[in-house]
Amino acid sequence: MSERLETGDTAPDFTLPDADGTEVSLGDRRGRKVIVYFYPAALTPGCTKQACDFTDNLDLLAGAGYDVIGISPDKPEKLAKFREKENLRVTLLADPDKKVLERYGAFGEKKLYGKTVTGVIRSTVVVDEDGKVERALYNVKATGHVAKIIKDLGV
Repeated sequence: MSERLETGDTAPDFTLPDADGTEVSLGDRRGRKVIVYFYPAALTPGCTKQACDFTDNLDLLAGAGYDVIGISPDKPEKLAKFREKENLRVTLLADPDKKVLERYGAFGEKKLYGKTVTGVIRSTVVVDEDGKVERALYNVKATGHVAKIIKDLGV
């Protein structure tokens, strides 16, 4: 199991392909706050709800200085289908080898329907303008999570 990040840690930098195959780096966002959220799979009910909630609140978050990046183990082609089908405006990145998921503590053992399994741990990490972890939330729920983040951040 990978180490979970804590407030004050330096957020691990990453470069991953987006839904169009264009490389996106966290380091390129220095000077802006970034909400990085990790989800198990595109085109599934919970992940769709969460992505749509972020998209619906994207203008509010952007106005408060936040970029939003969603990361899953899906390939860019599947992310493109997800984006088109749901009219998503958040940046979706592909991490099929799960290296970034592991570095952020968002991949490992979790409980699923009472059984212990290994997989993506639904998580959100808020990174400040200097690349430091402002908050790290693990085992979050897909529904209501975006509203909670907005409230917690005072947006």
